[in-house]
Amino acid sequence: MKKLLLAIFVCCSFTISSQEKKDSISKKWTINGKLTFLFNQSAFSNWVAGGNNTIAGNIAINYDFNYKKRNWNWDNKITSSYGLSYVTSQGVRKTDDRFEYNSLLGLKAQQYWYFSFFNNFKTQYTNGYDYKKTPKEKISSFLAPAYLSFGPGMLWKKSDNARINIAPATTRFTFVSDEFSGKYGVPEGKNSVFGLGFNLSAYYKFLIMQDVTMENILALYSDYLEKPQNIDIDYQMNFFVKVNKYLSMNIAFHAIIDDNASSKIQLKQVFGLGVNYLFHKM
Repeated sequence: MKKLLLAIFVCCSFTISSQEKKDSISKKWTINGKLTFLFNQSAFSNWVAGGNNTIAGNIAINYDFNYKKRNWNWDNKITSSYGLSYVTSQGVRKTDDRFEYNSLLGLKAQQYWYFSFFNNFKTQYTNGYDYKKTPKEKISSFLAPAYLSFGPGMLWKKSDNARINIAPATTRFTFVSDEFSGKYGVPEGKNSVFGLGFNLSAYYKFLIMQDVTMENILALYSDYLEKPQNIDIDYQMNFFVKVNKYLSMNIAFHAIIDDNASSKIQLKQVFGLGVNYLFHKM
């Protein structure tokens, strides 16, 4: 846990230092953000076919703040989402819970290639449960697990919407609380585990047709020190169909393969009509 607090302190210090300098270099920053609220509801009364009253909501934040100056390129992205649902027969359950921060610093080498250094941190906000078991079993909580990865590499970047970063010497820490010691690849009696491996991350966003955008986010990781043949895969595919300035139809698909977290493929799909708030600053 001390290592986790130290890592968070370093990341926060780095962010605060960068923010303090922002006023003097504000012209070099590009800031884009999107706040989306998805809502769906169903109600039944004397409905012969049956059904349970349901209310569900999901709030998501995508925040990009990028810096460019001469041969330097620094991309930062925060992705955060949280969702709840209420079903008459089941009560309140969590449907989404995620926080992820990505930072990618590049120094131009030639044309589309950069020497790079990346940083990734991801976790969740609240307790997660396995409802298939009776009574329900607690399987995660705030900062348990939490993942911190960083390392040098090479970046190919054609634009803000098309890039691939290769980091063959990636350091990765997995953190858990005492309650989950012995899970998520962390040895029994410990709160963290060190990994060294190969990381590839890619981002591609393009316009399928007018007002229809597709976003792809991929991350691959192989640990040299522990079963390198078991490659962790994290893939996200997002569709955005613009209705007007404030409304959009959103479809999100998320797949994770991580043997330390689960022996099965983790899948998540979210669909709904979103109320959006966009902000942009140059």
